[in-house]
Amino acid sequence: MENETILIIDDEVQIRRFLKVGLESQGYRVYEAEKGEEGLTRTVMKKPDLILLDLNLPDMSGIDVLKKLREWYHAPIIVLTVRESEHDKIELLDNGADDYITKPFNMGELLARIRAILRRIKQEADEPVFTHKGIAVDFSKRTVTVDGLAVKFTPLEYELLTLFARNPGKVLTQRQIMKEIWGPGMESETNYLRVYIAALRKKLEKDPSRPAIIVTEPAVGYRFVVD
Repeated sequence: MENETILIIDDEVQIRRFLKVGLESQGYRVYEAEKGEEGLTRTVMKKPDLILLDLNLPDMSGIDVLKKLREWYHAPIIVLTVRESEHDKIELLDNGADDYITKPFNMGELLARIRAILRRIKQEADEPVFTHKGIAVDFSKRTVTVDGLAVKFTPLEYELLTLFARNPGKVLTQRQIMKEIWGPGMESETNYLRVYIAALRKKLEKDPSRPAIIVTEPAVGYRFVVD
């Protein structure tokens, strides 16, 4: 732990207090904001390593705050939401949220999500090689090994795998993946994606019929699971 800083943007005093106690107990430095504009200002001033953003703010929509932050702020954002519809979750992810957690939530789960995201950021900065459960992706050499054995991937399969490897633990929507890998205008052609996901699972999973690494988030997208 390197005393990463976390900014909480939430108008509920009880929630902020609950989060602050839980986060500080794990060694994080915590800043708070109760309104959207205040949150934007504090982000500029404090440059937090991660933001916890509530959607229901008194002065502006949490989605609008998310959009404004993503104009320049590139560190992770986890949205706290009471909304449970798949459409709402997809909107959050498509507008730049790294993850979401639905209220009421378990503090242990939130801490696990935070650790996974911050670990991913540190790994991207420090290592050109991603490793997880016997899978090693060398970004500089563009090679992949599984349990020590070299595995061949087509160019599109490799691009899809590296997208997941650079976003471990994060839900990626089908639209996000299609736009990133196949380009703008292809977001609705998700039949291509299903074929390539199946191909990746055959090469990575112990049991492709019961995936444990690239898992489906129903009606939303896919998540590359990390412990």
